[in-house]
Amino acid sequence: MFDAVCILDSKRDHCNKTVEIYEDVSSPPVTAENFGRPLTCTYRFRAFRGSPKDWILRIRFKKFKVGTLINGTTCHKGYMQIVDGNAKTDVSNRKEPGLFCGEIEQPQTFISETNFVKIVFHADNFTDQTYFSFDSRAEQQFEVYLRYGQHPELYPNRRGEVVAGSYCERVFRDCRLQTCYVQSAAYPGVYPRNLHCRYHLNTRLPYIKLYIENEEFNIDGQRCENIMTCPMRPITSGSENCPYDYIRIYDGKDESASVIGTFCGMGKFPYSIIGTSQDLFVEFVSSPAGPLLNTGFHFNVGNWPGHVEAPGSKIGNCDWLLTAESLKRSGDTEGIFLSVAHWYPPHTSCTYLMQGFPGQVVRLYFPSFRINRIESPIVPWTGDCGESLTLYDAPRPDDAKIIKTFCDTFSRPMEKHDFVSTGNAMFVRFESKTGSYSGSSLYYWAHYDFFNNTRFGEPVSGTACDEVIASWKQRAGRLRSPLNTLVYKQAPPGEDVHCLYKFVTDKRIYARVILTILSVNFKEHPYTPVSCQNCYEDRADKLIIWEPNPGGRPGNLSLGVTTTPLPLHLAVQRSIGSCLCAKHANTVSRSRPYRVVSSGESLNLQLIVDNAHAAASYFKNPSPLFEARYEFVHGPLCGPAVLAAASDGEIVYPHLEALGYTEPPKRIQCIWDLEIEEKRDIWLHFDSIKFASRHCDEGNIQIFLPGRIEPYLSVCGENVSLARELPILSAGELGFESLDDPLVIEKEKTRSIRILFIGSASPARATFKIAWTGLYHLPKNSDGTLMTSRLTDSGSGAPEGHNCDFICPGEEALCIPARLICNGVVNCPNVTSGERRFWTTEEKRAREAYSEDSLRRLGYLDVLNGLQLGKLHDEAPELCTGARMTGGGDWMAPALGAALAVAISVCALGAAWRLCCRKRSPDEESLDY
Repeated sequence: MFDAVCILDSKRDHCNKTVEIYEDVSSPPVTAENFGRPLTCTYRFRAFRGSPKDWILRIRFKKFKVGTLINGTTCHKGYMQIVDGNAKTDVSNRKEPGLFCGEIEQPQTFISETNFVKIVFHADNFTDQTYFSFDSRAEQQFEVYLRYGQHPELYPNRRGEVVAGSYCERVFRDCRLQTCYVQSAAYPGVYPRNLHCRYHLNTRLPYIKLYIENEEFNIDGQRCENIMTCPMRPITSGSENCPYDYIRIYDGKDESASVIGTFCGMGKFPYSIIGTSQDLFVEFVSSPAGPLLNTGFHFNVGNWPGHVEAPGSKIGNCDWLLTAESLKRSGDTEGIFLSVAHWYPPHTSCTYLMQGFPGQVVRLYFPSFRINRIESPIVPWTGDCGESLTLYDAPRPDDAKIIKTFCDTFSRPMEKHDFVSTGNAMFVRFESKTGSYSGSSLYYWAHYDFFNNTRFGEPVSGTACDEVIASWKQRAGRLRSPLNTLVYKQAPPGEDVHCLYKFVTDKRIYARVILTILSVNFKEHPYTPVSCQNCYEDRADKLIIWEPNPGGRPGNLSLGVTTTPLPLHLAVQRSIGSCLCAKHANTVSRSRPYRVVSSGESLNLQLIVDNAHAAASYFKNPSPLFEARYEFVHGPLCGPAVLAAASDGEIVYPHLEALGYTEPPKRIQCIWDLEIEEKRDIWLHFDSIKFASRHCDEGNIQIFLPGRIEPYLSVCGENVSLARELPILSAGELGFESLDDPLVIEKEKTRSIRILFIGSASPARATFKIAWTGLYHLPKNSDGTLMTSRLTDSGSGAPEGHNCDFICPGEEALCIPARLICNGVVNCPNVTSGERRFWTTEEKRAREAYSEDSLRRLGYLDVLNGLQLGKLHDEAPELCTGARMTGGGDWMAPALGAALAVAISVCALGAAWRLCCRKRSPDEESLDY
């Protein structure tokens, strides 16, 4: 009886018992009673005193060979179960603890999740080939550093909040660096079998990042310890490669989200996995049966700062529409988008369409750009360009409009370089053949914005801001410095910013250009103050206005002679034109604009900005550097625009020859420049003038003297009487200097009287004829008295080069050449100044003698029959009638010619009257001129 009790006690000591902490336990010895028979041993560990929840058990298996693992899922002829926890602990796997079987060659450790552990060994056929040996010890949580980290008391939920009723389902909220440890059960020891663990991960901001720091990853890395029989499995991905134990990561809150990857194997986990939002869901599964080998995983959770809310709309998973409207609503001046910073599957394509308003262009630049090798591909790629970024100058992919393509294998990044579209859209596409677990190998930070590229004329190809403004496109309009301020930062290094505005017309449409500068707003140089004493030569921001064909007289094409347009550098060298810089900012304003009227059919306006400060001063500066207004004027009805200096001439409006090939506009503006000879008085007089209405809107004639801003005379229907008696304009009044305008700086400016007509273009509403004569002076001494010696010296001949043949009546001692006598126009008025002049007897005698001698030489003296010479003007009937009668046959031909000319003029006027006064159709009324 005693022996039997001793045998039973021996079995109980080796097999089924409560184990003391630090006690070595081994399998029972093989005896005749148990050899070849089934054997089951159960071991429990003695309960802890004090605060048991703070304690765990570390169980070290020194020897283990129980059963055989079949197909990685079944234990044959024996197994071991480790039950971690019971009904009283927070977690427990007692319902489905799983099975360990096989053999170990090196000690393996199991570290419990609770303070209660039960181990069950079972052999279907116990022999000396079935054995085990283990020892144990109790540890407090802070001693297991690899599991709980530093200061576990400060982070009670570092390993997540356990879901009630589960063994390893945990919830992680608001994860930050080192605050969330995602671990396999029993980590860092061997993980239990038959697990289905679920981890809900969350961060405050996207993108959530799951990564390993230094720790090894070992999920089903070996099925046995014999390397020859069971080689180590490297880390692999895919469900087909991980049939037993695996970790599966979802891009979202639960299993319904997209699967990022399924992983198993052992080694250094090579990837950081970055989700597309704040949430990841991780699933860890171990097969029902397996070896006592693999130690699981430990991940950290953090936040990858690669998320920026672009001011646009997301279309699909990875396509963005970034519009100027959405950017404007956001209140930002620039939009931002980043490279793909999260995982994406193979053959991913992400697109960004930047769409501006009509007339805008898109700028894209990269403040930061790095190109790396593909570090975490989902699918390996050995060729070139596994990942690429392509920029298109179009609203959609178009290989003919590629601006630039960056590849991961051979491209160099381009930081802070402006890529600018030609239209209002730019399309960017990122493509990946490999996919990635942790973002793109092309890391970039992209900024985009929109610029108003509206032009006032026709853009010149190949230039940043040159324009051609043609009269056949628009008769009048406004312009200003470029709305697109990108031009101020795109000039080549060392070159100033140049913008050339060319105003061109055709005399068959308009013959002149009026350019009115309304404001000038140049900034001071922020680094080196630059004076503007010499506008042309100083290195200052400026506007230069010049005519490429000075004088408005293009070459005679019929003779094969052409005039080469004057380039800017010659205009600068000769100081021809006008130059405005910062010092004129207060001189030129809307209330006092600066007005330039071309003498011909073209005018150039050049904006020049010093490149040293162009970008710093003007880029994204909404204020215009200048504002201007232009108008094409002087249509065919006005006739010639520039009348060369001559002794006489006339302006006739309307110019009837134009009626045959042009339809008159509703309103017209004519500008005539009457050039003046040096040292000549000018007598302007209206031979005829007619206004159909007293309203000045129907027609207004203004006469401007050289250099004057205010008109010398303004005539319209309400004051037409002012045109009857016009005083002679003296050479002093027609001086060379500019009297009013401080901006006129031309060195070779021709003096001219400017005559302006604004009114109705209908010939029936306003007609006039303005004649002029250049008057000569009898030679005078320095004190103003007549130089009688020259008048009476028979050897000197006529003074002033035979141009003083007929002395005009009055006291001003004016005269005209012989060819103006009796030519049908009164050229020699009777003029007496307000201050009556008294001639000396000698002066009167000399004057009469010269006049008599001159008329005798011309053949007029004999017809006067003793009439007093000083009272006759050049068209006096006594003078001209007698001359024609005595001239006989010499006057016949001119008389016939004059009669024929009168007849033709009458016919032309009749035709013009019928053309202009006939009733127009509604279509004709709306025709633009």
